[in-house]
Amino acid sequence: MSLIPVTVLTGFLGAGKTTLLQQVLAEPAFARTAVVINEFGEIGLDGALVVGGPEQLVAMTSGCLCCTIRGDIRSTLVDLLRRRAAGEVPPFERIVVETTGLADPAPVIHTLMADPSLAGAYALGGVVTLVDAVHGADTLERHGESVKQVAVADRLVLTKAELARDPASRRELGELRTTLRHLNPAAPILERHDSALCCEALFDTALYDPLSKSLDVRRWLAAEALEGEHGGHHRHHHHDINRHGSDIEAFCLTLETPMEPLRFSVALELLAGHRGDDLLRVKGIVALSDDPDRPLVVHGVQHIFHRPVRLQAWPDADHRTRLVFITRGIRRETIADYLAAWGRDEAAGWRPLPASG
Repeated sequence: MSLIPVTVLTGFLGAGKTTLLQQVLAEPAFARTAVVINEFGEIGLDGALVVGGPEQLVAMTSGCLCCTIRGDIRSTLVDLLRRRAAGEVPPFERIVVETTGLADPAPVIHTLMADPSLAGAYALGGVVTLVDAVHGADTLERHGESVKQVAVADRLVLTKAELARDPASRRELGELRTTLRHLNPAAPILERHDSALCCEALFDTALYDPLSKSLDVRRWLAAEALEGEHGGHHRHHHHDINRHGSDIEAFCLTLETPMEPLRFSVALELLAGHRGDDLLRVKGIVALSDDPDRPLVVHGVQHIFHRPVRLQAWPDADHRTRLVFITRGIRRETIADYLAAWGRDEAAGWRPLPASG
């Protein structure tokens, strides 16, 4: 059975998630889509507002995002799979999980990546985050959840950008774009009402191709672009990053020499164990000394990592290790020194990452 991709649709309150979801469900390409909507509290409304076609299904879960959402999402997805196998619901081919605007998306992502009851049936398809162009700057300043929603995204979608008509509002929109690029340089920024926007472009982030189960590393591994973006002018511009998540940093590390497999594995485990709360996302392609012609793909969110997968060959001409990090309060230099030490012989003592920095 092919893995069913699950896309997490997030964004702060009022960003327009339900409206976008309604547009997506109207597209023929999304006819066999199941939707799981999480709302905070016991009485939900969004589910009544989302109307799908005859082959589409909308399910609701109202668990508190900080406590019961993992169990709610797990049980909902397991039940959907059972009902699909029994012919009780249409044979959906993808799932979209819409989180409440107050959500830290990490619990949902963790569940999709690590829950054993979902393994073999579902795969994390990616994270799409909506940002309100009118209120986005203020929201990012006031609400830490919105910063995290932006930082973990594979796609960023600006809504209400068409309202920026006068010079002042267009300037503010440009400043918001700068902030978003600072928080997440690797994620493309799309506009909700752009005539060129294709709904399918929002959902081409899957780690797994449902037909072949091959890892799609080309789409999200933009190491050179990320390194140039964040290592260049973003380190020197005059934008006031203290107002918008100054402790969140995105960067790419490139390692010239293949690492010994056990050392890399232990280094990654210690990194997640000591600083997992601050590893918002880690993804990359790794050259290991035991088989440098077959790279390893890694992907993690905070303490949780997908089981690494070996590719049969490198996806491009660059055979170096490239790791993309989005961190909170961990400097690029700190992780670079940490991994460099693990790549040397003196790392045999298995030194952990420092507690801060």
